[in-house]
Amino acid sequence: MAKRGLVWFKNDLRLHDNEALYRAQEECSELIFCYCIEKKDFEKLELGFRRADVIRFKFMQQCVLDLRTNLEMIGGHLIIGEFSALETLPVLVEKYGITDIYAEKEYASYEINLVDQVINALSDTKFHFFWGKTLYHEDDIPFKIAKIPLTSKAYRIPVATHAEPLKTFSRPAKLNAIKNIKTKKFPSYSVYGFAKNEYEKAKPFIEGGETAALERLEYYTFKSELLTGYRWSRNKSDGLDYSSKFSPYLALGCISAREIYEKVKNYEAKIKKNQSTWWLIFELVWRDYFTFKGMRFGDAIFKTNGYKNKEVDWENDPVKFEKWCMGTTGIPLIDAHMRQLNQTGYMSNRGRVNCASYLVHDLKVDWTWGASYFEAKLIDYDVSSNWMNWHMQAFEIWYTNPVHQSNKYKTQDFIRKWVPELSKRNDIETLIPWEYDIPAYPKPIEIYKKWSRAINLIRDIVIK
Repeated sequence: MAKRGLVWFKNDLRLHDNEALYRAQEECSELIFCYCIEKKDFEKLELGFRRADVIRFKFMQQCVLDLRTNLEMIGGHLIIGEFSALETLPVLVEKYGITDIYAEKEYASYEINLVDQVINALSDTKFHFFWGKTLYHEDDIPFKIAKIPLTSKAYRIPVATHAEPLKTFSRPAKLNAIKNIKTKKFPSYSVYGFAKNEYEKAKPFIEGGETAALERLEYYTFKSELLTGYRWSRNKSDGLDYSSKFSPYLALGCISAREIYEKVKNYEAKIKKNQSTWWLIFELVWRDYFTFKGMRFGDAIFKTNGYKNKEVDWENDPVKFEKWCMGTTGIPLIDAHMRQLNQTGYMSNRGRVNCASYLVHDLKVDWTWGASYFEAKLIDYDVSSNWMNWHMQAFEIWYTNPVHQSNKYKTQDFIRKWVPELSKRNDIETLIPWEYDIPAYPKPIEIYKKWSRAINLIRDIVIK
């Protein structure tokens, strides 16, 4: 009996290096292609904001529409489900006589629960799942998931010694698509509770989709050779070129880690091999490590006490948390980064470290509140990267002083860009505005004694 397959795209919105698509094309005589929006992803949490906000919705839309275009170019189509895979897939299976469903394998409980419900609803359909989220395949690393090391070094060195990333899967030249499939338009933002003005106002930091992802990869490597200086530029906060900006594309699977790895290795062979090229691959390995470590500890990584079950005396002042969310804390470096996040869906690594440290160690707000807010806003939201990084900030990483950081990294121009109340202030006023008469900008929640040395260093600039 010939197989009639369905490729269920989730966070693997690409044609290149997509094993589920590759195997479906190889094994099935006819195929249909589907992406399902999960309406509950956009519902409000008890904290007062959505699980995923409008800027994430819009970035996802860009990625899905680009996937649809790319499928159509090779004879395919994309059916877009409005409410849930649990509703859409059973209808398609019955309508088109689907025998087999191909999809990427999930690893976090929220996503696994959905997959399990779909499988239970389609007991007569055969499912095929393929691992594609990491640089190294889960079967190739020299650890069982239950034995993933607690430190990155203990993970990284054995992996580099004993494993190799798989070769990328080729992009199909032509698809075995069922003919004459009619697809509806992408569902309206209003279906998910977004107003017209907030949808139109939402402007993701970078254009979504596989096409843009591959263009970005080529630009950052061979076209501009910016990769050569990545190690030394990556700590900046604003602009496109100081870092790779691959993370939003990795998050939705518009590009694969293996594709990036192969491009970097080619770059090393033809252009330059240095600390920067090493560092970019190191960050892909670090991303793997958080994924596998998250798999080891499961839902404990979402709990206030974390996987180490540490008790912390949180104050959880909702007014302070709201000010942090809105970027009105009165601390310029924090406010600038939070406003950048709210407006673009993106924040630099340095910004994330500083904003997380301030929320956790200064405001003493439960770290899971901050992790949830980042989940709502970040277009590069990745479950393990987000929650494990917040976990580390709460329990393992040293304190970061936002006043010292703002001065050390000369962030005045960045602050003036994102905090218009300070746009016409001089360099000193921009860093410590609470010492000047600036009615338009909020006074700090608190000035901590531990900031005194950093504040005095800034004052000394005026004296000198």
